[in-house]
Amino acid sequence: MSGLPRVPAAYVGAARNSVRVTVAAAGGFYLFLYGFGETVAATYALFGAVSLGGLSRIPGTGRQRAVVLLRVVPVALLLVVVGTFLAVRTASAVAGMLVIGFALAFVAVGGPRPAGAAPGLQLLYILPSFPPYAPDTLGERLIGSAVGILLLVLAEAVLFREPATVPYRELAARAADVAERCAGELARPPYVLSPDAGDAAGAAAQSLRPSHVPEADRPAGPGVRSRALAHTGLAARTLVNRLHRLPAVPEGRTPAEPGLDLLRAVARSTADTAALLRGVPGAGTASPARERAALAAARERSADPVSLRRDAALLELADAALALSTAAGLAVRGRSAGPEPPLGRFWYARMRAPQLWWRRLIGNAGSRSVFFQNAVRISLALSAARVVAGLDTLPHGFWAMLATLSLTRTTLDATRSVIRQAVTGTLIGALCTAGILALVGTDTTVYAAVLVPLLLLTFTVGPVKGVGWAQAFFAIVVSLVFAQLAPTTWELAEVRLLDVLIGSAIGAVFGLLAWPRGAQREVRQSSTALLRSAAEAVVATASTIAAGGVRDPAGPPGHASLRRSLVLAESAYAQFQAEPRVPAAGERARSTDWQAVLLTGHHALWGADRLLAAPPVPEGGTPGPVSVPPLDPEAAAALTRRGDRVAGRMLLLAARLESPGDTPGAPDAPPEGTSPAGAPGRYYAAETWLEALLADLDRVTDGGAPAKAP
Repeated sequence: MSGLPRVPAAYVGAARNSVRVTVAAAGGFYLFLYGFGETVAATYALFGAVSLGGLSRIPGTGRQRAVVLLRVVPVALLLVVVGTFLAVRTASAVAGMLVIGFALAFVAVGGPRPAGAAPGLQLLYILPSFPPYAPDTLGERLIGSAVGILLLVLAEAVLFREPATVPYRELAARAADVAERCAGELARPPYVLSPDAGDAAGAAAQSLRPSHVPEADRPAGPGVRSRALAHTGLAARTLVNRLHRLPAVPEGRTPAEPGLDLLRAVARSTADTAALLRGVPGAGTASPARERAALAAARERSADPVSLRRDAALLELADAALALSTAAGLAVRGRSAGPEPPLGRFWYARMRAPQLWWRRLIGNAGSRSVFFQNAVRISLALSAARVVAGLDTLPHGFWAMLATLSLTRTTLDATRSVIRQAVTGTLIGALCTAGILALVGTDTTVYAAVLVPLLLLTFTVGPVKGVGWAQAFFAIVVSLVFAQLAPTTWELAEVRLLDVLIGSAIGAVFGLLAWPRGAQREVRQSSTALLRSAAEAVVATASTIAAGGVRDPAGPPGHASLRRSLVLAESAYAQFQAEPRVPAAGERARSTDWQAVLLTGHHALWGADRLLAAPPVPEGGTPGPVSVPPLDPEAAAALTRRGDRVAGRMLLLAARLESPGDTPGAPDAPPEGTSPAGAPGRYYAAETWLEALLADLDRVTDGGAPAKAP
């Protein structure tokens, strides 16, 4: 047995999915066609299973996909109804294709699961949108579609159960465990992290990167819990990185007790957060807020620059621990979590689902959004294909639209490559089909016997070998299906080839006209825009702290430009992960960590909000605007220089990302020298934030490894 060749894992996974799709598609088709003699229901049962099982790419395990499929059943049936009635005229069908095609593609903003289901739903709308206009067959269409999808649900849930993946909540809980361990070690002699704890901190931070998490487990939805879970992962990454780079205690000195108290409180808080994320009853009450306030008060009484700098770093990690516990509470309990979170950072905490969906849609409703680009591209292409298919000279226009849907890609290069393979595969499939139809004739028994093994082969080989193989096999499958529904001649193969050529041409045209570079270019542009917005926020924050002024308890300025840039960069990054990687000219392979750019933007936003917030009101005091004195001239000049230095690094990195190979790298920064004598604690808080931003920028080009402690 050991001498037998091992089957590649890709074929094993594809074969399992092929069995599920074949069981559902062939089961529904045979049931209605040969059991009840219903050709319409048989057609819709087969395509209901093929569309959501073969054309869709819903991420996750079989059970996770089954849950998604159950949720989309009402949507699928509604699309069949709308498509049936809009098929009365070509004009109404085209208008419906434009609107519904855009909506189904744009729903990808809701996360990987709706994005994965969208192509199959598009096909279920396309199928009834063609003549004959037969509203009297609507019942058969709905029954067939429902049975096909429900059979697929059963197949996904029962056949070849995959092992469960680690949920993102558990990954965040494990990172919180690591943070507890690190905080505990830093709070007791010798007050440094052991090598094992340092390695664990780096591994925990990397485990929460979206590129390291299965697509189905990424918190990408617009709802409160999903946003908060993504926020939890981001806060956990920030916390373990800050623990990893906490300034060391000078040799021969003992840390101040308020700082040790805060580290112990962080350890308790992270342990409590881990328990909350794992669903332990009663968890979610520990917080380092009291110790943080005590350390802040003690810091303002200290005049030792070394202690002030360490205390500022401690307050940074305490802020991350507070964000982690608050975000975890929202992720687990939703809008009912308390107490009231800070609305600047957790702006979504008290919003209802429709409001959050509207925010997500509006945030992506523009030409800079890759989701918007894709939705416009596919809706225009499908509408054009429907116009062409409405001409009397084009038989079987459905297949031209199917080719447009399945072959249109987000970049022109990818579309061109796919079309070459598809046309070659379809030509081979057409030749094979013509031979089969000519030899077998009208003997449907042969077609019925061959359909199942051919379906298995199609959905096993196609996903692994590529679109050319898939088109070749699918051309034969389609011909055998229609040969059982009505008498067919070898000329059907010729029609199928013509349809693919027309659909491919339409896909190529709109791939050329509508944003032909896809997310690979957009992620670069949006990241550079994000870094420039962050640079503006850094300069404004440093100058505001230096100048002093009134701080409003309602919160600091909203940094609307930076928030908008973050939304666009995150959407482009999400699409970027699904596209083939083609490095730009002059760009080194694997040299840019785009998620580290996002982390830098978040860190800039959160730090600016925190540093410009009003000081906490003393117990018994009255909330109101607080006047903060300016820094002395020496400290103000030093802080402004540091802010300019960080902003300059951001702008230089943005230029380097925008034009790889055309912009020199960042020069070695000159030493800053000693800190100004007598500078207050808020100076060191800002200085620590700026230095942490420099460490974030270093991660962009070094693969995301955590920076070493200063």
